Amino acid sequence: MNLDYPLPPEVYLPDGVKTIALVNRSLTRPEHKQGQVLETIVTGEISGSDRLASDESLKGVFDRINGYRGIQAVIPQQTRLYGTGTRETPELLDWELVRDICDASNADALLVLETFDSNSDLLLSTVTNRVTAALGNNVPIPAAPNQIRVNVLAFWRLYDPASKIIIDQHQARSFLTFNGVGGSNLVLPPPEALHNTAYEAGRNYIERFLPGYYTVKRELYKKGKGSSKHAFKTAFRNSEVANWQGAMDSWSAILNQTSHKNAGKACLNIAVAHEVLGNTDLALQWAKKSYEVYGNKLGRDYAKILLNRKNLE
Repeated sequence: MNLDYPLPPEVYLPDGVKTIALVNRSLTRPEHKQGQVLETIVTGEISGSDRLASDESLKGVFDRINGYRGIQAVIPQQTRLYGTGTRETPELLDWELVRDICDASNADALLVLETFDSNSDLLLSTVTNRVTAALGNNVPIPAAPNQIRVNVLAFWRLYDPASKIIIDQHQARSFLTFNGVGGSNLVLPPPEALHNTAYEAGRNYIERFLPGYYTVKRELYKKGKGSSKHAFKTAFRNSEVANWQGAMDSWSAILNQTSHKNAGKACLNIAVAHEVLGNTDLALQWAKKSYEVYGNKLGRDYAKILLNRKNLE
């Protein structure tokens, strides 16, 4: 039987942090925008698109974390601040400003998108090859790609105004692949490509504070001996079609019989059924009973696994 098992988050929020204000600092002052046109063309960006797309990263954070275990994400009135507008990481915000923003929005911490930059790998490759061909190096002009990968590089900081510490700072690249649109000579990303990638970048970042999951195997006793033989087979068939209540009814009936060994197996199976159904507390009770009452050693080992799971949930 396969089921999802939780992994601890990469970063833990302090206990007192329940409300997080979100601010975009990746923008450039208007007077600093000159000289960026060449970079925009070379990397395949759409001029001015990062300004709008960066806000989508904040929306991705908001949608993923808001309401999770009582955590609230808020968008303060002062939701945009000027930064470097490039991949260069800006200096830390002044702690008085951090405190003012948090106080104004009743927030315990401030999450800032410090930098945001995007490009399209395949457009860059195509532009480079076409320029090389135009320079007379006898390189054939390649066909435009049908698949375009849009990349977003974002740097985040999470400020704690109470302790004046940086809870987390992290830079990560996110990408999504899209079918290109356009004619045979030039293929462009679809209009929604950058915004969708930016949104996923926000969701991916905030996942650092949430538990992950991986698939684990849980084994069930399929067979019993003596008078319990038929009940075990029936219960196992129930489990194969996800009729867990029917399976638990059959396993519970085995507990009324005299064989401690069969009863220990049945308890362990009931524990697995409760875990599959999402009730870790009941699963732990039955795993303990399997070992404490009936001496099933697998029940002891399973109880330890479930105790660890409860600590992660």
